[in-house]
Parts: sequence; C-alpha cells; structure tokens
Amino acid sequence: MEELVTAIRNRQAILFAGAGVSMTVGLPSWSTLIEHVAEELDIDLSAFKNDELSYLTLAEFYRIRHGSIGPLRSWMDRSWTIDDNTLKSSKVHKLICELDFPIIYTTNFDRNLETSFDLQGKEYVKIVNAKDIARVREGVPQIVKYHGDFDDDDSIVIAETDYLDRLSFESPLDIKFRADALGKTILFIGYSMSDLNIRFLMHRLWKTWAGSGYERDRPQSYVFTLRPNPIEQAVLEQWGLRVLTEKDCPQQEALEVFLTRLREAVCKEDSCHRK
Repeated sequence: MEELVTAIRNRQAILFAGAGVSMTVGLPSWSTLIEHVAEELDIDLSAFKNDELSYLTLAEFYRIRHGSIGPLRSWMDRSWTIDDNTLKSSKVHKLICELDFPIIYTTNFDRNLETSFDLQGKEYVKIVNAKDIARVREGVPQIVKYHGDFDDDDSIVIAETDYLDRLSFESPLDIKFRADALGKTILFIGYSMSDLNIRFLMHRLWKTWAGSGYERDRPQSYVFTLRPNPIEQAVLEQWGLRVLTEKDCPQQEALEVFLTRLREAVCKEDSCHRK
C-alpha cells in the first residue's frame, strides 16, 4: 500500500465511503429499506423473483404513490440516526477522522460522518449542492454528500429516475468530482462491487483518463473489498483500480483492520502529528 500511504500523507487522496461504513455502527441494510417500502405500499415481495424488482424501481413507485419521497426520507432519518455514544465507540469512524483526508465523498444520506467529525472536534464543510461548493475553505476537510442529505429532500438520489438523471455525469457534484479526482488517488470503501452506480463512476473515470492520452500519468486508485474475488479484481484492474482485501479476517472486522493498518502506516512516517 506504499503509494496509497504516500498519497494520504501528502493529502493527495480522496476517500469515497459507502453503506458498508454506516453498517459498522448498526445501520440497516438496503434489504431492510426494501422491506419497509414494500410493507408501507402493501406489496408482497415473495411474488417477485430476485431480479424482477429492484429497490430503485420500488422507490420510484413509492414516489408515484406518495407524490414525493418525503415520508420515506423521514423514516430513514429516524431509523438511521445513531446516538453519539455509539459513534464515539466506532473505531471505523474514528480512523476515518484521523486519516485526515482533505475530501470525503459519500453516497450515504445519514449524518454519521459529520457527527463523528463533530465528536472528534474536527472542522469540516458539508457539500450537498452547488451553493455549498462556494463555502469550501483552504485546509478544511470537505464531506461531499454525493447522493444527497436528509436535510434536503430534493438532493436525495434514491429512485430510478434520480439515478438515470445522474448518468449524464453532469450535475454540479459530478463536475466537482471529476475535477477533484483527476489529480488524486481515490480509495473506495464500504461498497459492494455489484453496485452498478459505483461501477459506472469507476468506468467513467477510466474512460476520461483513457481518452486524455495521459493514462500512464493517472494516480493509482484503490477499492477495498471484504472478500477476494479474482473475476472482479481483473475487471477493476482493467479500469486502473487496485483491489485491496484483508485475507483470513472475519468480514465484520475487515474494514476496521484495514483502516487500522493504513493509519499505522501513515503514522510511521509522519510521527502521527495529524490528529
């Protein structure tokens, strides 16, 4: 991980954090969300095969029925709020704060990253829309809510139309991400590699570099996965992403073990001055 450690130490790395980070403090999985939506809409999920109904389509149907995603957002906000003591005891969130990434992108709607920064006494700027981009300050970490935030219903990307609209890769946050990512190392954590939205993002980055004629100058980026998968590894490495795993480690502990090793490696060279 030498290149990744060096990039973090030089503040040239971006963290991209997914649902797996929030699940370490007990947040429900997407399957729980699907079950809630189905129950509220009186839908029998057993009537559908696994590949016949995606959560994106179900959320779209919810919006049609209710006229907005607001009631679902309210339920998620209540269900996904973690008390401060739980977050204080979360080693994963503490390690993310200590690694001191200048920019953190997250597709999570919850406020756990922001609250963790507050609990650690670390300043940050939360970015949800174009207006927030103007609030960026030199030397202050950014937490970019790439798929929206509970404080703004219109920002939330959860239904099928939302995702299809984002495929243009031309929203203000998409443009910001392209600008941020082109010159920096990216570390993806907390994602299932079956997540087509993240795969699309990775593929678009690769295409951008491939079309530039300077692909060899692209900073190395990384994906941390809970289990080795040689097929996924071959595809992702084709797109310029190095796959990292913690072998012989229980899946529920793997992310914490990986971030601990990463923090120790960064500390070894910089004497742990950054807190």
